Amino acid sequence: MATSKTLTRSAPAQAKRGQHPGISLAVIATTQLMVVLDITIVNIALPHISTALRFTPTSLSWVLNAYTLTFGGLLLLGGRIGDILGRRPTLMTGVLIFSLASLLGGLATASWMLLASRALQGIGGAIASPTAFALIATNFKEGPERNRAFGVYAAVAGAGGAIGLLLGGMLTSWLSWRWVFFVNVPIGLALAALAPLYINDSERHPGRFDLPGALSATLGMVSLVYGFIRAADKGWSDTWTLVSFAVAVVLLVSFLMIESRTPQPITPLRLFRDRNRWGGYVMMLCLAAAMFGIFFFMTQFIQNILGFSPIRAGLGFLPMSASIIVAAQIAARLQTKFGARPFMVLGTVLVTLGAFWITQLDVHSTYAGGVLGPTMTFGYGMGCIFVPVMLTSVSGVAPQEAGAATGLLNTTQQVGGSLGLAILVTVFATAQRNQLKAGAGHANPNQAFVHGMTSAFEVAIAFTLLAFLMAVFVVRPQARGHAPMTPQDKTVHNR
Repeated sequence: MATSKTLTRSAPAQAKRGQHPGISLAVIATTQLMVVLDITIVNIALPHISTALRFTPTSLSWVLNAYTLTFGGLLLLGGRIGDILGRRPTLMTGVLIFSLASLLGGLATASWMLLASRALQGIGGAIASPTAFALIATNFKEGPERNRAFGVYAAVAGAGGAIGLLLGGMLTSWLSWRWVFFVNVPIGLALAALAPLYINDSERHPGRFDLPGALSATLGMVSLVYGFIRAADKGWSDTWTLVSFAVAVVLLVSFLMIESRTPQPITPLRLFRDRNRWGGYVMMLCLAAAMFGIFFFMTQFIQNILGFSPIRAGLGFLPMSASIIVAAQIAARLQTKFGARPFMVLGTVLVTLGAFWITQLDVHSTYAGGVLGPTMTFGYGMGCIFVPVMLTSVSGVAPQEAGAATGLLNTTQQVGGSLGLAILVTVFATAQRNQLKAGAGHANPNQAFVHGMTSAFEVAIAFTLLAFLMAVFVVRPQARGHAPMTPQDKTVHNR
């Protein structure tokens, strides 16, 4: 009798799964949108968060880094969890953790509370994001149906950054900075409720969790980033600065040793043997550093120096987001004709030009005359690079490692952005402090901020030039007409 009742109760749920592909895709795509959106939605609210919770200019960067470091560091582990324990329950768990963390972030009354919630958000995002991607293969038939689903997913993921900037401006202007976190709660609860009704689970694969590898890499990067930010406040000879760098070295060396000896490593080191692949990873690491700097400093410049409201600041970033999307579409269509490397070279040149242009800003600059040009130039450059780097990084990878290669590229982007931002913030704080000391009691805080920002972007140019060197001297030309990896290929063993 008990078995009969169980079957009766589960029958309606089973009937819904697979029969409403629109709802299934909406749940999967919205999950990814929520995770991607939270990388940028907080940027617009940074000046208000800084005032409310009394962040220093350097510690404010942790509002971004606490999320991106845990998200990027645990991304590959999140994909492996979905493979072993089932993707649907893993998705639900990640979404619920993300929602709880968002609620705690909105309720934060101290800086440490917000940073803890952001780290927890990153953990939830790392569990949910790779699982959502892999569930498309589970819920949509191979062929046109799956291709359409991937098209919607890619469009949502690509537009997430722009949507986050605009939505962050609207919520901060009309309600409060706290609502950039609260908005995730009802969405996350709805996704967790709909997932078991409309999403088919995946087959579970036996395997091991490389928890030591994931933790040593993540904690090592956290310690390294903390060392740079501590140095910005306390100096390079500070005891805790030196201790954090030493701990980072020990943890990161331990990570390499663990990965070289583990039967099922979270990061197969053999992926780095291909020069095109590791060149692409280095390019993404460097370019993400510059891109995170643009979002971090320019959102404050536009609001604090130009006097824009949060919603106007969000609208001010839309041309940059549009230029990324346009350039990415062009590069994707023409890559089979011209190959990947020309777009990498062109993209790194444009990104370098955009970063150099930003160094020319001063307190008298305007949005149209000083901000619009460099941000759009930077956006066109990044758009040229995204697709070629992604396809180069997974080209020639064994099917069972395609997910690891793609996930490693995403991890490189998040970790590179966090590490790069820490370095730029260190340069910014030092230059700003020196400017204020030079002016003594007559120093202009706005001029000191702009001086620190432009000094940081002089270092960002070094990052973009390194990416240019990778494109010219490391990445080898591929045969024209090389077919890009299909969406079906991308889903194979997504870990």
